[in-house]
Amino acid sequence: MEYKKKICMLGASAVGKTSLVRRFVLSQYDEKYHTTVGVKVDKRPICLDGHDVTMMLWDFYGEDDFQKLRMASLNGSNGYVLVVDGTRRATLDKALELNERVQGGPYAAPVVLVVNKLDLAADWEITPETLEELRGRGWNPQQSSAKTGEGVEAAFLALAVIMMGKHK
Repeated sequence: MEYKKKICMLGASAVGKTSLVRRFVLSQYDEKYHTTVGVKVDKRPICLDGHDVTMMLWDFYGEDDFQKLRMASLNGSNGYVLVVDGTRRATLDKALELNERVQGGPYAAPVVLVVNKLDLAADWEITPETLEELRGRGWNPQQSSAKTGEGVEAAFLALAVIMMGKHK
């Protein structure tokens, strides 16, 4: 059986949403910063536990004011990748606010929190203690680097496992 899953990439501006999608879909990284305008949709097929799953990745523009994001765009979402920039603590706070807003309404779906820019770990403002605190609150924060590719595949697969668990 084949499944198609709508995955929305959410997070503040310049956290690496587009770079994560590009790394996951094309195994590429671009040093240039590209601002996403509107939404860009990419897809990548994977096989998970014998099921063919097409992950439709909706890469929304980074928005520090979630009020501007059209909630209707989230309609039909099967999951969210909530992206945080490890070098900017404020992006974690924004991501948690985004999650509350999404999960508190009709667009609730499984979510994976991804702390990106692992290649800059020495400059992180998000400490190991903060990650541990998140785990204590029920989160399983994934750590990734779109630049090096480290942890990218694992982050998307973690969400796929959660989503497909609902089909068993």
